[in-house]
Amino acid sequence: MSEHADREHFIPIRVSDLVQFLCEEHGPQCDQKLTSEQQQQFRQFADAAASHIHAVYLEQLKRLKEAYAPFDPDADTRSLQSLSAAERVIRLQELFADMVQLLERANYTRLSRDAIAGIAAGASGWGVDMEINWDCFDQFELFIRGKGNGKRTRRKWYRWFRTEQVSVPTFQRIAMMLKQKPHKYLGADADTQNVFMKLFKDIPQMDVEMLFPGTRLKMPMLERLKLGGSTLSSVGYVIWKLQTFSIGILTGIFTGAIGLATVIALYTPLALLIGYGYKTYSYFQVTKQTYQLQLTQSLYYQNLDNNAGVLYRLLDEAEEQEIREVLLAYFYLWRYAGDHGWTAAELDDYIELDLERRLNLSVDFEIADALRKLSLAGIVTETAGRYRVLPIAEAQDRLDDIWEKYAHTHRLSPPAKAPTPATVGTPPEPQ
Repeated sequence: MSEHADREHFIPIRVSDLVQFLCEEHGPQCDQKLTSEQQQQFRQFADAAASHIHAVYLEQLKRLKEAYAPFDPDADTRSLQSLSAAERVIRLQELFADMVQLLERANYTRLSRDAIAGIAAGASGWGVDMEINWDCFDQFELFIRGKGNGKRTRRKWYRWFRTEQVSVPTFQRIAMMLKQKPHKYLGADADTQNVFMKLFKDIPQMDVEMLFPGTRLKMPMLERLKLGGSTLSSVGYVIWKLQTFSIGILTGIFTGAIGLATVIALYTPLALLIGYGYKTYSYFQVTKQTYQLQLTQSLYYQNLDNNAGVLYRLLDEAEEQEIREVLLAYFYLWRYAGDHGWTAAELDDYIELDLERRLNLSVDFEIADALRKLSLAGIVTETAGRYRVLPIAEAQDRLDDIWEKYAHTHRLSPPAKAPTPATVGTPPEPQ
Protein backbone atom coordinates (compact mmCIF):
# COMPACT_ATOMS: atom_id res chain seq x y z
CA MET A 1 0.00 0.00 0.00
CA SER A 2 1.76 3.10 -1.24
CA GLU A 3 1.90 6.35 0.70
CA HIS A 4 2.04 9.48 -1.43
CA ALA A 5 3.06 12.60 0.48
CA ASP A 6 2.54 14.74 -2.62
CA ARG A 7 -1.02 13.52 -3.23
CA GLU A 8 -4.32 14.32 -1.59
CA HIS A 9 -7.17 12.03 -0.59
CA PHE A 10 -9.76 14.13 -2.44
CA ILE A 11 -11.24 12.46 -5.54
CA PRO A 12 -12.39 15.27 -7.88
CA ILE A 13 -15.14 13.37 -9.72
CA ARG A 14 -18.89 13.80 -9.42
CA VAL A 15 -20.62 10.69 -8.10
CA SER A 16 -22.81 10.31 -11.19
CA ASP A 17 -19.74 10.54 -13.45
CA LEU A 18 -17.90 8.01 -11.28
CA VAL A 19 -20.78 5.52 -11.56
CA GLN A 20 -20.79 5.93 -15.34
CA PHE A 21 -17.00 5.49 -15.43
CA LEU A 22 -17.18 2.25 -13.42
CA CYS A 23 -20.00 0.86 -15.54
CA GLU A 24 -17.78 1.32 -18.60
CA GLU A 25 -14.74 -0.30 -16.94
CA HIS A 26 -13.20 -3.02 -19.14
CA GLY A 27 -10.85 -4.52 -16.54
CA PRO A 28 -7.18 -5.40 -16.85
CA GLN A 29 -7.87 -7.90 -19.66
CA CYS A 30 -9.98 -5.33 -21.59
CA ASP A 31 -12.77 -7.91 -21.98
CA GLN A 32 -14.47 -7.70 -18.59
CA LYS A 33 -17.06 -5.04 -19.28
CA LEU A 34 -20.26 -5.21 -17.26
CA THR A 35 -23.32 -6.63 -18.93
CA SER A 36 -26.42 -4.49 -19.15
CA GLU A 37 -27.91 -6.38 -16.19
CA GLN A 38 -24.77 -5.90 -14.11
CA GLN A 39 -24.69 -2.20 -14.93
CA GLN A 40 -28.28 -1.85 -13.77
CA GLN A 41 -27.50 -3.75 -10.56
CA PHE A 42 -24.49 -1.60 -9.80
CA ARG A 43 -26.39 1.63 -10.46
CA GLN A 44 -29.10 0.45 -8.07
CA PHE A 45 -26.47 -0.43 -5.47
CA ALA A 46 -24.83 2.98 -5.90
CA ASP A 47 -28.17 4.75 -5.38
CA ALA A 48 -28.87 2.71 -2.24
CA ALA A 49 -25.41 3.34 -0.78
CA ALA A 50 -25.74 7.06 -1.49
CA SER A 51 -29.15 7.15 0.21
CA HIS A 52 -27.77 5.49 3.35
CA ILE A 53 -24.82 7.86 3.58
CA HIS A 54 -27.14 10.81 2.98
CA ALA A 55 -29.38 9.71 5.87
CA VAL A 56 -26.38 9.66 8.21
CA TYR A 57 -25.32 13.12 7.07
CA LEU A 58 -28.80 14.50 7.64
CA GLU A 59 -28.33 13.63 11.30
CA GLN A 60 -24.97 15.40 11.24
CA LEU A 61 -26.55 18.44 9.58
CA LYS A 62 -29.14 18.75 12.35
CA ARG A 63 -26.44 18.54 14.99
CA LEU A 64 -24.18 21.13 13.35
CA LYS A 65 -27.07 23.54 12.78
CA GLU A 66 -27.87 23.42 16.49
CA ALA A 67 -24.20 23.87 17.39
CA TYR A 68 -23.76 26.89 15.11
CA ALA A 69 -27.05 28.62 15.93
CA PRO A 70 -25.75 30.63 18.95
CA PHE A 71 -22.78 31.90 16.88
CA ASP A 72 -24.36 32.56 13.47
CA PRO A 73 -23.86 36.26 12.57
CA ASP A 74 -26.51 36.03 9.83
CA ALA A 75 -29.28 34.50 11.93
CA ASP A 76 -32.65 36.22 11.55
CA THR A 77 -34.42 34.16 14.23
CA ARG A 78 -34.72 34.92 17.92
CA SER A 79 -33.36 32.47 20.47
CA LEU A 80 -35.70 31.71 23.38
CA GLN A 81 -32.85 30.44 25.54
CA SER A 82 -29.84 32.48 26.53
CA LEU A 83 -26.51 30.82 27.24
CA SER A 84 -24.29 31.75 30.13
CA ALA A 85 -20.70 32.77 29.49
CA ALA A 86 -19.46 29.34 30.61
CA GLU A 87 -21.99 27.56 28.39
CA ARG A 88 -20.96 29.65 25.38
CA VAL A 89 -17.32 28.66 25.91
CA ILE A 90 -18.24 24.98 25.99
CA ARG A 91 -20.48 25.25 22.94
CA LEU A 92 -17.77 27.18 21.08
CA GLN A 93 -15.19 24.45 21.72
CA GLU A 94 -17.65 21.78 20.58
CA LEU A 95 -18.46 23.73 17.40
CA PHE A 96 -14.81 24.10 16.44
CA ALA A 97 -14.13 20.42 17.18
CA ASP A 98 -17.08 19.31 15.03
CA MET A 99 -16.06 21.57 12.15
CA VAL A 100 -12.47 20.34 12.25
CA GLN A 101 -13.74 16.77 12.02
CA LEU A 102 -16.04 17.67 9.14
CA LEU A 103 -13.29 19.45 7.19
CA GLU A 104 -10.97 16.49 7.60
CA ARG A 105 -13.69 14.14 6.30
CA ALA A 106 -14.04 16.44 3.29
CA ASN A 107 -10.28 15.89 2.79
CA TYR A 108 -9.10 19.37 3.72
CA THR A 109 -5.64 19.79 5.27
CA ARG A 110 -5.34 21.72 8.52
CA LEU A 111 -2.68 24.48 8.65
CA SER A 112 -1.03 25.49 11.88
CA ARG A 113 -0.14 29.07 12.75
CA ASP A 114 3.51 28.46 11.91
CA ALA A 115 2.60 26.86 8.58
CA ILE A 116 0.45 29.86 7.66
CA ALA A 117 3.26 32.26 8.55
CA GLY A 118 5.71 30.29 6.42
CA ILE A 119 3.43 30.14 3.40
CA ALA A 120 2.43 33.81 3.65
CA ALA A 121 5.99 35.17 3.89
CA GLY A 122 6.38 37.88 1.25
CA ALA A 123 3.77 38.62 -1.39
CA SER A 124 2.99 37.54 -4.91
CA GLY A 125 3.22 39.94 -7.83
CA TRP A 126 -0.48 40.67 -7.35
CA GLY A 127 -0.49 41.19 -3.61
CA VAL A 128 0.95 43.44 -0.96
CA ASP A 129 2.92 42.00 1.92
CA MET A 130 0.70 41.94 4.98
CA GLU A 131 1.16 41.09 8.63
CA ILE A 132 -1.34 38.95 10.53
CA ASN A 133 -2.01 40.08 14.08
CA TRP A 134 -2.89 36.87 15.90
CA ASP A 135 -4.04 38.83 18.94
CA CYS A 136 -7.18 39.73 16.99
CA PHE A 137 -8.54 36.18 17.27
CA ASP A 138 -10.04 34.33 20.17
CA GLN A 139 -9.98 31.16 18.08
CA PHE A 140 -9.32 30.33 14.43
CA GLU A 141 -8.89 27.41 12.03
CA LEU A 142 -7.66 27.43 8.43
CA PHE A 143 -7.83 24.47 6.04
CA ILE A 144 -6.68 24.05 2.45
CA ARG A 145 -7.44 21.54 -0.27
CA GLY A 146 -5.87 21.23 -3.69
CA LYS A 147 -2.75 22.91 -4.94
CA GLY A 148 -2.72 24.24 -8.46
CA ASN A 149 -1.40 26.96 -10.68
CA GLY A 150 -3.57 29.89 -11.66
CA LYS A 151 -3.01 32.34 -14.48
CA ARG A 152 -2.54 36.04 -13.79
CA THR A 153 -1.98 38.95 -16.14
CA ARG A 154 0.59 41.67 -15.49
CA ARG A 155 2.39 44.51 -17.23
CA LYS A 156 6.08 45.31 -16.90
CA TRP A 157 7.58 48.68 -17.76
CA TYR A 158 10.63 47.08 -19.40
CA ARG A 159 8.27 45.23 -21.76
CA TRP A 160 6.62 48.53 -22.72
CA PHE A 161 3.66 47.65 -20.44
CA ARG A 162 2.50 44.87 -22.72
CA THR A 163 0.35 42.23 -21.00
CA GLU A 164 1.81 38.85 -20.20
CA GLN A 165 0.40 35.78 -18.48
CA VAL A 166 2.33 34.03 -15.74
CA SER A 167 1.64 30.98 -13.57
CA VAL A 168 0.98 31.52 -9.86
CA PRO A 169 0.85 28.70 -7.26
CA THR A 170 -2.64 28.68 -5.73
CA PHE A 171 -4.77 26.85 -3.21
CA GLN A 172 -7.85 25.58 -5.00
CA ARG A 173 -9.92 25.73 -1.81
CA ILE A 174 -9.41 27.56 1.48
CA ALA A 175 -11.84 27.14 4.37
CA MET A 176 -11.49 29.27 7.47
CA MET A 177 -13.47 29.84 10.63
CA LEU A 178 -12.66 32.33 13.35
CA LYS A 179 -13.97 34.17 16.34
CA GLN A 180 -12.63 37.67 16.90
CA LYS A 181 -11.84 39.40 20.16
CA PRO A 182 -11.66 43.14 20.86
CA HIS A 183 -8.60 44.73 19.29
CA LYS A 184 -7.75 48.17 17.97
CA TYR A 185 -6.93 46.76 14.53
CA LEU A 186 -10.51 45.48 14.17
CA GLY A 187 -12.19 48.73 15.14
CA ALA A 188 -14.81 49.51 17.73
CA ASP A 189 -17.68 47.93 15.76
CA ALA A 190 -16.08 44.50 15.25
CA ASP A 191 -18.32 41.49 15.94
CA THR A 192 -16.60 39.57 18.74
CA GLN A 193 -19.53 37.37 19.76
CA ASN A 194 -20.15 35.26 16.66
CA VAL A 195 -18.14 32.80 14.58
CA PHE A 196 -17.37 33.61 10.97
CA MET A 197 -16.88 30.88 8.38
CA LYS A 198 -15.52 31.58 4.90
CA LEU A 199 -14.80 29.48 1.83
CA PHE A 200 -12.59 30.72 -1.02
CA LYS A 201 -11.22 29.34 -4.27
CA ASP A 202 -8.01 29.85 -6.28
CA ILE A 203 -6.18 32.00 -3.75
CA PRO A 204 -2.45 32.63 -4.45
CA GLN A 205 -0.52 30.74 -1.80
CA MET A 206 1.67 33.70 -0.82
CA ASP A 207 -1.38 35.93 -0.37
CA VAL A 208 -3.30 33.73 2.06
CA GLU A 209 -2.89 36.30 4.84
CA MET A 210 -5.07 38.75 2.94
CA LEU A 211 -8.11 36.68 3.97
CA PHE A 212 -7.65 37.48 7.67
CA PRO A 213 -9.33 40.50 9.26
CA GLY A 214 -7.19 42.91 11.25
CA THR A 215 -4.09 42.56 9.04
CA ARG A 216 -1.69 45.44 8.51
CA LEU A 217 -0.08 46.26 5.20
CA LYS A 218 3.68 46.44 5.29
CA MET A 219 5.31 49.36 3.50
CA PRO A 220 7.27 47.93 0.54
CA MET A 221 11.06 48.08 0.84
CA LEU A 222 11.34 50.52 -2.07
CA GLU A 223 8.98 52.94 -0.38
CA ARG A 224 10.87 52.57 2.90
CA LEU A 225 14.16 53.31 1.15
CA LYS A 226 12.67 56.34 -0.57
CA LEU A 227 11.25 57.69 2.67
CA GLY A 228 14.35 56.84 4.70
CA GLY A 229 16.71 58.17 2.06
CA SER A 230 14.88 61.47 1.75
CA THR A 231 14.81 61.79 5.55
CA LEU A 232 18.52 61.12 5.98
CA SER A 233 19.54 63.39 3.13
CA SER A 234 17.34 66.20 4.39
CA VAL A 235 18.62 65.81 7.96
CA GLY A 236 22.18 65.85 6.67
CA TYR A 237 21.45 68.96 4.62
CA VAL A 238 19.98 70.68 7.69
CA ILE A 239 23.07 69.86 9.77
CA TRP A 240 25.34 71.16 7.04
CA LYS A 241 23.33 74.37 6.77
CA LEU A 242 23.39 74.79 10.54
CA GLN A 243 27.14 74.51 10.50
CA THR A 244 27.42 76.92 7.60
CA PHE A 245 25.21 79.55 9.16
CA SER A 246 26.01 78.82 12.80
CA ILE A 247 28.03 82.01 13.26
CA GLY A 248 25.40 84.16 11.59
CA ILE A 249 22.61 82.50 13.55
CA LEU A 250 24.38 82.91 16.88
CA THR A 251 25.17 86.54 16.10
CA GLY A 252 21.59 87.15 15.06
CA ILE A 253 20.28 85.54 18.24
CA PHE A 254 22.44 87.80 20.47
CA THR A 255 21.80 90.94 18.43
CA GLY A 256 18.18 90.12 17.65
CA ALA A 257 18.80 90.69 13.97
CA ILE A 258 18.38 87.39 12.15
CA GLY A 259 18.09 88.12 8.46
CA LEU A 260 15.32 86.77 6.25
CA ALA A 261 17.85 85.01 4.05
CA THR A 262 19.25 83.17 7.07
CA VAL A 263 15.79 82.03 8.16
CA ILE A 264 14.94 80.82 4.65
CA ALA A 265 18.27 79.05 4.33
CA LEU A 266 17.60 77.30 7.65
CA TYR A 267 13.99 76.27 7.18
CA THR A 268 14.09 75.35 3.48
CA PRO A 269 15.63 71.90 4.09
CA LEU A 270 13.18 71.34 6.95
CA ALA A 271 10.29 72.12 4.62
CA LEU A 272 11.76 69.79 2.02
CA LEU A 273 12.07 67.06 4.63
CA ILE A 274 8.47 67.40 5.75
CA GLY A 275 7.09 67.82 2.24
CA TYR A 276 8.92 64.91 0.67
CA GLY A 277 8.16 62.66 3.63
CA TYR A 278 4.47 63.51 3.41
CA LYS A 279 4.49 62.88 -0.33
CA THR A 280 6.07 59.45 0.10
CA TYR A 281 3.69 58.48 2.92
CA SER A 282 0.70 59.79 0.97
CA TYR A 283 1.74 57.75 -2.07
CA PHE A 284 1.92 54.63 0.10
CA GLN A 285 -1.57 55.28 1.49
CA VAL A 286 -2.97 55.70 -2.03
CA THR A 287 -1.28 52.45 -3.04
CA LYS A 288 -2.77 50.75 0.02
CA GLN A 289 -6.29 51.96 -0.79
CA THR A 290 -5.90 50.92 -4.44
CA TYR A 291 -4.80 47.45 -3.41
CA GLN A 292 -7.68 47.09 -0.95
CA LEU A 293 -10.11 48.01 -3.72
CA GLN A 294 -8.51 45.43 -6.02
CA LEU A 295 -8.65 42.88 -3.21
CA THR A 296 -12.36 43.49 -2.65
CA GLN A 297 -13.07 43.15 -6.37
CA SER A 298 -10.97 39.99 -6.62
CA LEU A 299 -12.52 38.25 -3.61
CA TYR A 300 -15.97 39.00 -5.01
CA TYR A 301 -15.28 36.26 -7.57
CA GLN A 302 -13.14 34.04 -5.31
CA ASN A 303 -15.55 33.86 -2.37
CA LEU A 304 -17.61 30.67 -2.56
CA ASP A 305 -19.69 30.81 0.61
CA ASN A 306 -20.09 32.39 4.03
CA ASN A 307 -21.12 31.29 7.52
CA ALA A 308 -24.01 28.77 7.51
CA GLY A 309 -23.61 28.36 3.75
CA VAL A 310 -20.10 27.01 4.35
CA LEU A 311 -21.51 24.41 6.71
CA TYR A 312 -23.98 23.13 4.10
CA ARG A 313 -21.37 23.06 1.35
CA LEU A 314 -18.80 21.21 3.46
CA LEU A 315 -21.33 18.61 4.56
CA ASP A 316 -22.23 18.01 0.92
CA GLU A 317 -18.57 17.67 -0.04
CA ALA A 318 -17.85 15.24 2.80
CA GLU A 319 -20.91 13.17 1.90
CA GLU A 320 -19.94 12.99 -1.78
CA GLN A 321 -16.39 11.99 -0.88
CA GLU A 322 -17.57 9.11 1.30
CA ILE A 323 -19.85 7.86 -1.47
CA ARG A 324 -16.95 7.87 -3.94
CA GLU A 325 -14.72 5.91 -1.56
CA VAL A 326 -17.39 3.28 -0.86
CA LEU A 327 -18.26 2.76 -4.53
CA LEU A 328 -14.64 2.45 -5.64
CA ALA A 329 -13.71 -0.02 -2.89
CA TYR A 330 -16.78 -2.19 -3.46
CA PHE A 331 -16.56 -2.18 -7.27
CA TYR A 332 -12.94 -3.29 -7.57
CA LEU A 333 -13.34 -6.02 -4.93
CA TRP A 334 -16.54 -7.22 -6.59
CA ARG A 335 -15.15 -7.27 -10.12
CA TYR A 336 -11.55 -8.35 -9.77
CA ALA A 337 -10.71 -9.76 -6.31
CA GLY A 338 -12.59 -13.03 -6.85
CA ASP A 339 -12.98 -15.73 -4.21
CA HIS A 340 -9.33 -15.38 -3.21
CA GLY A 341 -9.84 -11.74 -2.20
CA TRP A 342 -7.35 -8.88 -2.05
CA THR A 343 -5.30 -7.38 0.72
CA ALA A 344 -5.89 -3.74 1.56
CA ALA A 345 -2.58 -2.83 -0.10
CA GLU A 346 -3.49 -4.65 -3.33
CA LEU A 347 -6.88 -2.97 -3.52
CA ASP A 348 -5.44 0.44 -2.72
CA ASP A 349 -2.71 0.16 -5.37
CA TYR A 350 -5.08 -1.07 -8.06
CA ILE A 351 -7.59 1.73 -7.51
CA GLU A 352 -4.86 4.42 -7.55
CA LEU A 353 -3.20 2.96 -10.66
CA ASP A 354 -6.49 2.62 -12.53
CA LEU A 355 -7.57 6.19 -11.75
CA GLU A 356 -4.16 7.45 -12.86
CA ARG A 357 -4.12 5.28 -15.99
CA ARG A 358 -7.63 5.96 -17.19
CA LEU A 359 -8.47 9.40 -15.78
CA ASN A 360 -5.04 10.96 -15.22
CA LEU A 361 -5.91 11.46 -11.55
CA SER A 362 -3.16 11.19 -8.95
CA VAL A 363 -4.87 10.55 -5.61
CA ASP A 364 -3.92 8.91 -2.33
CA PHE A 365 -6.92 6.65 -1.82
CA GLU A 366 -8.08 6.15 1.78
CA ILE A 367 -8.51 2.40 1.57
CA ALA A 368 -8.69 1.75 5.32
CA ASP A 369 -11.56 4.19 5.72
CA ALA A 370 -13.50 2.71 2.79
CA LEU A 371 -13.03 -0.89 3.98
CA ARG A 372 -14.12 0.03 7.51
CA LYS A 373 -17.36 1.55 6.22
CA LEU A 374 -18.20 -1.49 4.09
CA SER A 375 -17.27 -3.89 6.89
CA LEU A 376 -19.56 -2.15 9.37
CA ALA A 377 -22.37 -2.45 6.85
CA GLY A 378 -21.73 -6.20 6.58
CA ILE A 379 -20.92 -5.98 2.87
CA VAL A 380 -17.20 -6.76 3.20
CA THR A 381 -15.65 -9.63 5.12
CA GLU A 382 -12.00 -10.05 6.11
CA THR A 383 -10.10 -13.30 6.63
CA ALA A 384 -6.36 -13.47 7.27
CA GLY A 385 -5.90 -9.97 5.95
CA ARG A 386 -7.75 -10.59 2.67
CA TYR A 387 -11.02 -8.81 1.86
CA ARG A 388 -14.02 -10.12 -0.05
CA VAL A 389 -17.38 -8.54 -0.79
CA LEU A 390 -20.87 -9.93 -1.08
CA PRO A 391 -22.12 -10.43 -4.65
CA ILE A 392 -24.00 -7.42 -5.98
CA ALA A 393 -27.48 -8.92 -5.42
CA GLU A 394 -26.68 -9.92 -1.82
CA ALA A 395 -25.07 -6.55 -1.14
CA GLN A 396 -28.23 -4.85 -2.37
CA ASP A 397 -30.38 -7.06 -0.13
CA ARG A 398 -28.15 -6.18 2.81
CA LEU A 399 -28.63 -2.45 2.22
CA ASP A 400 -32.40 -2.94 1.80
CA ASP A 401 -32.62 -4.82 5.11
CA ILE A 402 -30.70 -2.11 6.95
CA TRP A 403 -32.84 0.62 5.43
CA GLU A 404 -36.04 -1.19 6.35
CA LYS A 405 -34.84 -1.45 9.93
CA TYR A 406 -33.97 2.23 9.95
CA ALA A 407 -37.35 3.27 8.52
CA HIS A 408 -39.18 1.05 11.01
CA THR A 409 -37.53 2.67 14.03
CA HIS A 410 -38.64 6.18 12.86
CA ARG A 411 -35.46 7.67 14.23
CA LEU A 412 -36.01 11.34 13.35
CA SER A 413 -33.88 12.99 16.05
CA PRO A 414 -30.09 12.66 16.46
CA PRO A 415 -28.75 10.61 19.39
CA ALA A 416 -26.81 12.16 22.19
CA LYS A 417 -23.59 11.11 20.47
CA ALA A 418 -23.74 11.79 16.73
CA PRO A 419 -23.11 8.69 14.56
CA THR A 420 -19.90 8.62 12.60
CA PRO A 421 -20.35 8.60 8.81
CA ALA A 422 -18.08 5.55 8.80
CA THR A 423 -21.18 3.43 9.41
CA VAL A 424 -22.28 3.27 5.79
CA GLY A 425 -25.75 1.86 5.56
CA THR A 426 -25.96 1.52 9.35
CA PRO A 427 -28.55 3.90 10.77
CA PRO A 428 -28.46 5.06 14.38
CA GLU A 429 -29.61 2.33 16.77
CA PRO A 430 -32.81 3.08 18.69
CA GLN A 431 -32.40 4.12 22.29
